[in-house]
Amino acid sequence: MSIFNTFAEETYTFFLTGIPGMEHAHSWVSIPISLMYLVAILGNCTILFFIKTETSLHEPMYYFLSMLAFSDLGLSFSSLPTMLSIFLFNATGISSDACFAQEFFIHVFTAMESSVLFIMSVDRFMAIYNPLRYTSVFTTDRVFKIGLALALLCILFVLPFPFILKRLKFCNKRLLSHSYCLHQDVMKLACSDNRINVIYGFFVALLSILFLLCISVSYMFILKVVLGMASHKDRLKVLNTCISHICAVLIFYVPIITLAALHGFAKNVSPIIRVIIADIFLLVPPLMNPIVYSVKGQQIRNLILEKLCQKQH
Repeated sequence: MSIFNTFAEETYTFFLTGIPGMEHAHSWVSIPISLMYLVAILGNCTILFFIKTETSLHEPMYYFLSMLAFSDLGLSFSSLPTMLSIFLFNATGISSDACFAQEFFIHVFTAMESSVLFIMSVDRFMAIYNPLRYTSVFTTDRVFKIGLALALLCILFVLPFPFILKRLKFCNKRLLSHSYCLHQDVMKLACSDNRINVIYGFFVALLSILFLLCISVSYMFILKVVLGMASHKDRLKVLNTCISHICAVLIFYVPIITLAALHGFAKNVSPIIRVIIADIFLLVPPLMNPIVYSVKGQQIRNLILEKLCQKQH
């Protein structure tokens, strides 16, 4: 019998975790979290607005940046309902269907962000290695096709997650270890055979690691090209074009790797640390990426300053 047809009939209620031991302070914690969501949403919407309306930003690099901003918005909106319900209203319960839907969207947008960061590294390599062919390789039409292909690929890879969770049975254990639903967190609570979930989850995690390895290889090639330049000034100029992307990669991958290391090798670490790092994983990249690209990206920074000056006059 197919695993997609052996669904459990029951609808379960899971319980999400805020900050253990600080439930009395959740209402205060909700203030910075709400501000972080607000800044993240406004920041990424601003990036999308400028890239859409300003013809000077109609370049491959900025089209890929718009994909990153879209992924960040998706991550923010996917986690926002449960995060705010926990910290504002102390409402920790979530139905299994809502939980499976949330983990689907979180994993899709996480995979999209990972894939976009990879293609942005390829974009930087091509721009540095062969600038004369860069515009002919990354045409507008091709960039949009790449973006659509990556989005469809991420959806297809993550699509089985809700279905293979739906087939599991859950007994007495219903307490999740984060403020939102993740596939690996939910499947551990099952009292039925979850080997399919473990195998497929490991396969999808390998894809994320593969993207990180490809990003690393891209930067090894970039470094090789940069070290071959005679002028020290040219080296700094070229590396400066990569700083924003390197920051985005670190902001995205460091919390993921840290969280994976804690789950795998630090079983006795405080639950508070796990929850905080898990929340950082979803809160910080959407918050910081527009700030990094606005500060380090001269064109976007100049456009923002220009708009602000126009409003003042």
